[in-house]
Amino acid sequence: MVYSATPRSTAGAQNPRKPLGLLTNAMKRKHSFIQFFAMTGILLLSVRSLGQKYRINDLHEDTYALREEQKDLVDRMKHVKSRLRAEAALEPTGLFASRLGRLFANDD
Repeated sequence: MVYSATPRSTAGAQNPRKPLGLLTNAMKRKHSFIQFFAMTGILLLSVRSLGQKYRINDLHEDTYALREEQKDLVDRMKHVKSRLRAEAALEPTGLFASRLGRLFANDD
């Protein structure tokens, strides 16, 4: 095997171009790292806040749709009751009308 002809430095000497470790670099540029982490935190909070804003908007829309649906169902129930009472009134014995009156007494 042929080894490279470039001489190696001794094992104890450090290479001046060796990149600094993360902690060493952080200690050297402490202000920049603190600013970076603070800005990252602010960005993440802003994204979360924006998501919550859209979630609240969706919930308002759902609430409105449910109220409209409830109103429609109440109107349908009133219509069905009035039609049943009208049909019961046509019955000559009146038994059907009295029974409906007892059934719907609590609902009115």
